[in-house]
Amino acid sequence: MATATLKIFLAYGDPKRLRTAELSNWTGKAVSGPRSEFDKVLEREESQGAGVYFLSGTDPETNKSAIYIGEAESIKDRVKSHLSKDFWNNITFFITKGENLTKAHIKYLEGRLIDIARTTERAIVMNSQGSGAKLPESDREDMEIFLEKMQQVLPVLGVDAFLDKSSSAIHNKQKKEFLNCNIKGLVATGYLTPNGIVVLKGSQAVMEERASAQKWPSVLAQRNKLIEEGALVEKDGAYVFAKDIEFSSPSSAAATIHGGSANGLTAWANKDGIQLKQLQNG
Repeated sequence: MATATLKIFLAYGDPKRLRTAELSNWTGKAVSGPRSEFDKVLEREESQGAGVYFLSGTDPETNKSAIYIGEAESIKDRVKSHLSKDFWNNITFFITKGENLTKAHIKYLEGRLIDIARTTERAIVMNSQGSGAKLPESDREDMEIFLEKMQQVLPVLGVDAFLDKSSSAIHNKQKKEFLNCNIKGLVATGYLTPNGIVVLKGSQAVMEERASAQKWPSVLAQRNKLIEEGALVEKDGAYVFAKDIEFSSPSSAAATIHGGSANGLTAWANKDGIQLKQLQNG
């Protein structure tokens, strides 16, 4: 993506409360706020316009990030119907300052965003079905540019569901050095990302859990979920990562690999054996 200047306005001075975001030289505008300020978000004049909205939170059944993606000719009128959904704790929506988004435009954006979110697998998409609309070629190109701008703004507002893992992987493989996490002759390999650490497909983890894990079962919650989902599979007396998995921290990744709580700063080291702790301390 091209470099950009982003202007964020904090309506109450608190970065977690109601805020707006605009990119320089772009007609789009985002409004975002917590569910606790739902009424204040809808009091904004922007909510009367046509656009695309996002309800983000946590799926209560899986404890994973979840998102609902919608479109409306009047954001204010449409989103009120979602108050019965209990998974979301933040609302973000995009409109255009030029008021030139038609119903076909926003349905096209909604469909593309649903497809992207399902592809990235960063969050559970709560929509029951896809959407979309056919557009003339020129309009389609305009909306793809609008979509790219939205994807630049969304992570800044805390919505990570559309971050492309593959492109970030390429970037990090080029820019960052690989780290290893070794235990009992098994090796896991990964690299740091802005969101934590990615453990690469083919990495190994112990099968047996540490005795101490019984005292803190939450430490292995993600490990157990990965086993259940088939992302960690048994092979030759060890668990093997069936795909690249991103963890929120080096310690959570090490806990999955070690079968119990672990200090990621000392568990991960580069090819020369220098621990992550030392690498980060320079």
